[in-house]
Amino acid sequence: MSTLSWGGSRWFSAGGALLLTVMLSSQLAGCRQTDEFSPAPTTPPRSVTVTPPAAVTVMLPVVYVGSFDTYLYAIDTTTGTQRWAFRADTSIQSSPVVAYGLVYVGSNDFNLYAIDATTGTRRWSFRLGAYVFSSPVVVDGIVYVGCQDGKLYAINAETGDLLWRFTTDFGLYSSPAVANGLVYIGGQDGKLYAIDAASGNPRWLFSTSSYILSSPVVADGVVYIGSQDSRLYAIDAVTGKQRWAFKTGASVDSSPVVADGRVYAGSTDGNLYAIDAATGSQRWSFKTGGVVYASPVVANGFVYIASRDHTLYALDAATGNQRWSFTTNYDIYSTPAVTGRTVYIGSNDFNVYALDALTGKQRWVFKTKGIIISSPVLAQTTLMTGRYPSISGAGQ
Repeated sequence: MSTLSWGGSRWFSAGGALLLTVMLSSQLAGCRQTDEFSPAPTTPPRSVTVTPPAAVTVMLPVVYVGSFDTYLYAIDTTTGTQRWAFRADTSIQSSPVVAYGLVYVGSNDFNLYAIDATTGTRRWSFRLGAYVFSSPVVVDGIVYVGCQDGKLYAINAETGDLLWRFTTDFGLYSSPAVANGLVYIGGQDGKLYAIDAASGNPRWLFSTSSYILSSPVVADGVVYIGSQDSRLYAIDAVTGKQRWAFKTGASVDSSPVVADGRVYAGSTDGNLYAIDAATGSQRWSFKTGGVVYASPVVANGFVYIASRDHTLYALDAATGNQRWSFTTNYDIYSTPAVTGRTVYIGSNDFNVYALDALTGKQRWVFKTKGIIISSPVLAQTTLMTGRYPSISGAGQ
């Protein structure tokens, strides 16, 4: 097993698979909610108002996805051929999001990029302080993204100018979720933060007993997020108080998704869980053949979930019964993008697959030169269906 040290984190490579582990203090407190909040101040400490750019509809039939080979690809959804490729200085793990005719994506070269969705040319880039594993979220003309330097950034979506940044104690692997004028993000310090979206000022925090790689999702006034302490939490979105906590058999690095009164989340115990969103009681679980780092998508009456057993599963969303499965050549960490007809998924075998959404039959495959942890997103966002976790740009 080889070890690569990056800043405050380490990547362990075992059999070619990559797993992020974090060097954290062993003195993280137990699960609790606290009003004691004294992080570093935001920069600059003021509210901002941004006029969102004009809406732009991208008509290209393409799907975008990043690869560890340093490229963001635009792939024709009909033929599976490359339309264009944008090269960063190093690997892309962050998932892209499409807004205002641009594709926004982070890179491990410390940059957030805004790329013309049609041509693949760079409009602007913003230099952050470390690796950008977090996937950006774009709301009302502002791009929010976390960084391994421990900062949450708010950046003008049109110009690339910094609006504010909020500092935490450790890195931010988690992707942000924005709702009710707040930005929610999990930290590798084990805390879930609620930050004012306009000013960057903190509202509340909730502490778990281990670090957080999962990304929050907000539904019906509740924030749902997983933790390395093996629990999925339901937190009141306004007050930061715990509603319930569901215990799995191992860490919950998968980001949850909410649909039809159920919360779906994977665990490194190999299971996908369906949990009652109101009570936290288990509805059903499905056992895969490997660790589940990927995040689920609910669409077409199915839950689509991938596993380190190399397989993408389509399960009945109500019962958890398997409808079909598709096996790639290596682990899958990527979250799919789904239309009424097609599922797009990346794999650590370097490939992007297009599968029939109802049968799992392969339509085409596109080969990159690196593993794919990034989750794909379509240019024609109106074609995408279903409910998505915050780690994927497909639900925005």
